[in-house]
Amino acid sequence: MSDSNHGVAEPAAPKPSRLGGFVRELFLRVGVLPFFLAAALIAFALVSAQFLSLQNLTNVARQSVYLVLVSLGQMLVLISGGFDLSVGTAIALTSVVSAMVMVAFSAIMPDLVWVAILLGALAGCAGAILIGAINGLGVAQFGVSPFIMTLGVQSVGAGIALYLTGGVPVSGLPFQFGNFFGFGRILGVPVPVLFAIAAIILVWLVMNRTRFGAHLYAVGGNIKAANLSGVNTKRTLFLAYVACALLAAVAGVLMTARVESGETNLGGSIALESIAACVIAGVSLRGGIGRVENVVLGAFFITLLQNGMNMAQIGSYLQMMLLGSLLILAVILDQVRYRMLMGNR
Repeated sequence: MSDSNHGVAEPAAPKPSRLGGFVRELFLRVGVLPFFLAAALIAFALVSAQFLSLQNLTNVARQSVYLVLVSLGQMLVLISGGFDLSVGTAIALTSVVSAMVMVAFSAIMPDLVWVAILLGALAGCAGAILIGAINGLGVAQFGVSPFIMTLGVQSVGAGIALYLTGGVPVSGLPFQFGNFFGFGRILGVPVPVLFAIAAIILVWLVMNRTRFGAHLYAVGGNIKAANLSGVNTKRTLFLAYVACALLAAVAGVLMTARVESGETNLGGSIALESIAACVIAGVSLRGGIGRVENVVLGAFFITLLQNGMNMAQIGSYLQMMLLGSLLILAVILDQVRYRMLMGNR
């Protein structure tokens, strides 16, 4: 008996739609950020008519400056294959030390206020760089887990900041400091925004046009292969943590100018927010993958999300829950994206 199906062609497997292929390609290239951003824009635009106004978006851009700076530093460490939980402490220590030095020197030399401001800012940055150097030495030289190292340094740094101030804000900063670095404008552009733009350009150039940037991607991609290729992996890791702390210090100085006092609680949740901004922007937790422009957009998205939740009158505790949930979802989707990328090779 002949087979009744003989000569009949098997039905072809359905081809993925053009839209589905575009979405998949976008997800592989950029990550979850475009989808999260579109969802937030639609949801909050329905909640408040003012959400997409130029005034509100400009306000969000100005507020995102501090997170952009910290996220750029966090990106450097994540690309190297680690992460930094001590960025909040770096900000707090920068704030406290810079404020104390400014107050002391402005009292000693009241006619040289800008010298006092400069010395204070440099002292604050030096304190943060010391934090970054300790992190870098522990991770690069002694092979300590970035989680344990930065968590320990975060605790020590927070204790030092509280010991220096007794938990009391440092007041009496020079008026010129807050007036210029916190609220000043140059050609109509807020000074903190100019600092952020300069940092974005500098980090982009470092990551895309310098040997250090190439080495950082190589170390994060495969540290053993990078070492065999002649890359000084220890120096690269050390500099990544120092650069992360320095960018956090710049954010700390600007935030201190904004609140016009040295505060130990500045940057309390910024470690979580900066990691969320980077992961949502497609920076892989495994290292070796990440783009500066995406991280800037990721930091803007986190600030936009907080702004939208405030407009929707969502409580601060619920906001923390939503942000944490978003980070968990972004990490899960990062795992999915990594497997898809490996499957395409």
